[in-house]
Amino acid sequence: MSYAVGQVAGFAGVTVRTLHHYDEIGLLSPSARSHAGHRRYDDGDLDRLQQILFYRELGFPLEQVASLLDDPEADPQEHLRRQHELLTTRIAELQKMAEAVEHAMEAKKMGINLTPEEKFEVFGDNDPEQYAEETEARWGDTDAYKESQRRTARYTKADWQRMQEQNEDWGRRYDALMSEGEPADGARAMDLAEEHRQNINAWYYECDLHMHTCLGDMYVADERFTAFYDAIRPGMARHLRDAIHANARRHGHTPDAA
Repeated sequence: MSYAVGQVAGFAGVTVRTLHHYDEIGLLSPSARSHAGHRRYDDGDLDRLQQILFYRELGFPLEQVASLLDDPEADPQEHLRRQHELLTTRIAELQKMAEAVEHAMEAKKMGINLTPEEKFEVFGDNDPEQYAEETEARWGDTDAYKESQRRTARYTKADWQRMQEQNEDWGRRYDALMSEGEPADGARAMDLAEEHRQNINAWYYECDLHMHTCLGDMYVADERFTAFYDAIRPGMARHLRDAIHANARRHGHTPDAA
C-alpha cells in the first residue's frame, strides 16, 4: 500500500511543501515513485514521518532530528521511550503553568492581591527590575534570555524565596572558604563555582562553561556586579571570576584570556 504526497499531507496535517522540503534535505525520502515520477509513501515512510513530527513538536531542530533517526544504535522502541519521557516532562511543565494561572485566577476572583511589599520582600534591597531594560537590550534576542523569561514568568513567591535562600547559603559558604584562604583554583572554590553555574542552569537558562566564563568576566568588568559580590565579601567578584575560569579549565574548556 502506498500513498501520494497529497494524501500523506492530509494524514499528517502538514503541507505538501513541507514534505517536499523533507525529501530535498534527505530527512524523509519516499520509498517509491509512480510511473509519472510522483512521490509514493509506504507505511514505513509514515512511521518515520510520525517520529519526525514528534521530535519537531518537542522543539528539536531538523538537523538533530535527522541525527537521532539515522543513529544506527537506536531502535524504534528507543525513540518511543525517549519521546515518552520528553512528552511527560512537557506535560508536567504545562500542568505547573496551568496551576499557576488557576491560582492567579482564583486570587483575582476573590479580590486577593499581593502588596508591593510582599511582591518584593524576597529580594531584600535588590530591585529585580533594576536592570531589566538593559538586560533585554543586551541579550533580548538570545535563546538564554528567552528561556530565562519563560521560566521566571511562572515562578511563585515561594519559588523566589527558595532561590534567594539558596543564593544566600551559597554566598555564606563562598565567604567561608575565602576567609580560610582557599585559592581560586582550589578544589572547594572550583566546586562552588560549578555549583554557581548549575544554579543558573536550574533557575534561569542552560549556562555552558563558555557562557559561565563570560559571566565571570562581567562580574569584574561591570562595577555593579562587582559591588553585588563584594558586598558579601570584599574581593569576592574577582575571586569568583578566577574560580569560574579554573573550573572551566578543570572540565577541559580553555577560557579566553581575561
